[in-house]
Formats: sequence, C-alpha cells, structure tokens
Amino acid sequence: MRPFVYNALPARVVFGIGTIGQVADEVRRLGCRRALILSTPQQQSDAERLAAQIGDLAVGVFAGAVMHTPVEITEQAMGRLRDLGADCTIALGGGSTIGLGKAIALRSDLPQIAIPTTYAGSEATPILGETEQGRKTTQRSLKVLPEVIVYDVDLTLTLPPALTATSGMNAMAHAVEALYAQDANPVTSLLAEQALAVLAEALPRIVQSPGDRAARADALYGAWACGTCLGSVGMALHHKLCHVLGGSFNLPHAETHTVMLPHATAFNAASAPEAMAGIARALGTADAAQGLFDLAGKLAAPRSLRELGMPGDRLDEAADIAAMSPYWNPRPIERDAIRALLQDAYDGRRPDPALYPTTATETVNV
Repeated sequence: MRPFVYNALPARVVFGIGTIGQVADEVRRLGCRRALILSTPQQQSDAERLAAQIGDLAVGVFAGAVMHTPVEITEQAMGRLRDLGADCTIALGGGSTIGLGKAIALRSDLPQIAIPTTYAGSEATPILGETEQGRKTTQRSLKVLPEVIVYDVDLTLTLPPALTATSGMNAMAHAVEALYAQDANPVTSLLAEQALAVLAEALPRIVQSPGDRAARADALYGAWACGTCLGSVGMALHHKLCHVLGGSFNLPHAETHTVMLPHATAFNAASAPEAMAGIARALGTADAAQGLFDLAGKLAAPRSLRELGMPGDRLDEAADIAAMSPYWNPRPIERDAIRALLQDAYDGRRPDPALYPTTATETVNV
C-alpha cells in the first residue's frame, strides 16, 4: 500500500424520491430564514414553484444562471442577494446554476443548498470555475462547497435522453481523472471505479427508457460518487482542455466533456496503466479510452468537436492556451501533442492509445 492523504468533505446529502419536499426543513436546519432561489431562465418556473413551496422562507428568485459562470452574471446575482437581504441560496438546476451558487458563496460566505437536476456532480465538489474576458479559471475552496445537497430522483425524470447522456459522461470524467490524479488514494479510487460501473450500466437504460426510476436513481448516485471523487483529488489534462474549450470558445459544457474524455484518456493511457485497468474493468471493455468512446456512441452522444461548433481554424489557439498554464498530468502536457489530440477530437476519430506512447524520459505511474 502506497502512502496517501485523503480529505473527507463536510457536506450533508439527502437522497431519495420526493426529497424536494424536505427543502424547507433543510433551510431551517441551517438556521436560515431568507433563501434566494437560483436557476437558469429555462428553469425559472421550477424555481418559482419551489419558492411557493417553501413559502416565507424564500425571499425571491434569480433566474439568470448561464454556462461557465461569467463573473458579470455573478455580480448581478450579488446585487439581487443584497437587495433582498438573503441569508442563504438554493441552487435548483444543473452545473450552470450550481456554479452560480458557488460563486455567490465565495463572495458572501453564505450557506447554500444545491438541488441538482442533471448528473454533472459539481454540487459535490469544492471547485469553482469562473469565466472572465474569455478565460475560464478554477479554484478550490471549502467556501464554495454546498452545505447541503438534496437529490430528488423525480427531478431527473424529465431530463431528455440527449442531456442525460452528456451530463452522465461529464460526471464520468470526474471519476476517470480521479483514478490517475496526483493525489489519488484508495478511498476515491474505489468509489471512482464503482461510479463508472454504475453510470455505464444506467445511462443506456435511461436513453432507452427515460422514465426508468431505478436507472435514474442509479445515475444520480453515480453522479454524486463521481463528484465526490473530483472533490477529493486534483484535476488533470481532461478538465484543463474542457475549461479552455468552454471558457475561450464557449462550447457547451457537458457535450465538450463527452467529446474530450476518450481522447484525454488515450493520451494518458501509457502513463497510468493501473488507472486504465480500473476504467476498462468498470466499463467491461478491453480498452479504457475506446470503451468511453463506444459508450458515447451507444448513447447517441456527440463524439466530435466539429459537431459542437468548434472552429477548425482555431485548434492552434486552443492548443496554445492549454499549454500555457497546464494542470498536473500523468504525462507531460506538450503543445504539439495536445494539438494532435485536439485534431483527433475535432474529427471524431476513435481514440488509439498507441498514438500516444510514453517516451524514455517519461515516468510511468504503476
């Protein structure tokens, strides 16, 4: 057994069916009485319904959350928060809304409740990504970790199959990177492999039968497990590339994760064989990267950056940005290799780990 450090995260999780009915109790449990409910414009009616449900505990709704958490939207929300005298926030929605709740918590230190309606898993992490002037940066702080997460399986039943697929693949990216993280440990590795197996089994069932409550519950559990893994360890190449493509080129978040995950996995395969074995085992496939690519195909999810609207003539720019301030990664992040990886992802090629062998100077993690 190798030495390791494991940091458990201080969060309360309420999981089940119909649990949105417990939100008022959770607000009171935090000692709060004036909640500002957050959502995207598309989910404003859901937020207003929740406000009516918790009655006097809600002071208003801010329905302006958007992708990639731009700082100007956060400032608008902060103004609304101050005007209403809110003493906590409730984020109802996917990663965009939960990101806004985290950004508010960073600035105000107010407690937050997250009610995810997708499978992104970001509600379980102390990580915040924000976009300003076309650049997305991330930071890690317990100030942004929601105090309470309320998982209600019923809230995911209407999530369309296409969003289910990309949201679930986004969550799987957290578990994949946890397995080869610099600070990987036995606790997160065990949870990561289980989470991948649960999602790989549940997502195809949901795409075939969106109303399958058992599969929805499994996927929601898997998303929490994936987020918990990411919250406990560091990020690597995959998340760096997705932050570049999202923050600088405004590509859709979950879809970008779906496209990039197999290629980043192939890039790291030779440098992280133990992690690759765990991923392949969870997926029931011979190769980790190709198993992820094939799963995306099975889910009818996008598999190329071209499909997402990435301009082909800006791949050089993306490679430059990614190499400028790289995250730690199992193998060195070298600009020309990243450019080749981006081309494969742009074209939607089936990833081939043999294209990215380790060199004599690289360290292999075993």
